[in-house]
Amino acid sequence: MSGTRQRTFQARSAAGFTLLELLVVVTIIGLLAAYVGPKYFSQLGRSEQGVAKAQVEAFARALDTYRLEVGRYPTTEEGLNALLSKPAGAARWNGPYLQKAVPDDPWGHPYLYRSPGVSGDFEITSYGKDGQPGGTGDAADVTYQ
Repeated sequence: MSGTRQRTFQARSAAGFTLLELLVVVTIIGLLAAYVGPKYFSQLGRSEQGVAKAQVEAFARALDTYRLEVGRYPTTEEGLNALLSKPAGAARWNGPYLQKAVPDDPWGHPYLYRSPGVSGDFEITSYGKDGQPGGTGDAADVTYQ
C-alpha cells in the first residue's frame, strides 16, 4: 500500500462505530432482553416453589426423627420450634433436629404447622406468594401431609 492509502485506512478504523451500527446493536440487545426476560422471571417463580417443597420435606424428615425419639409429633402449640428447643413434657428429646432456626417460606411468610393434620399425623403448609389459601402458579399452596 502506498502511504496515503494506509493513512486513510488507519483513520477509518480508529474513528469508532457509526450511529447506525450502534442502533443495530442496541436493537438486537433489546430483542434478546424481551425474549429472555419473561422466561427468566417465570423460572424464578418455579424455583421458589421448589425451595418451599424442599424445606417442607426437610421439616417432615426432622419431625419423623423427633417422633422416633420422643414418641409423638410436636403439638400444634409447640410447633416447628420443638425441633430446635426441648418442649416441656418431651423427656426423651435428643435434639436439635434442625441445624438452623426454622426459616420463613421463600415469600417471607411463616410455615403453618398443625398436628394432627387434616389427613395425617401432621401437616406443614406454605400459602405461596400471596399468603392466602388456594391459588395457582406462584400463589399455589405447598403442603406436606
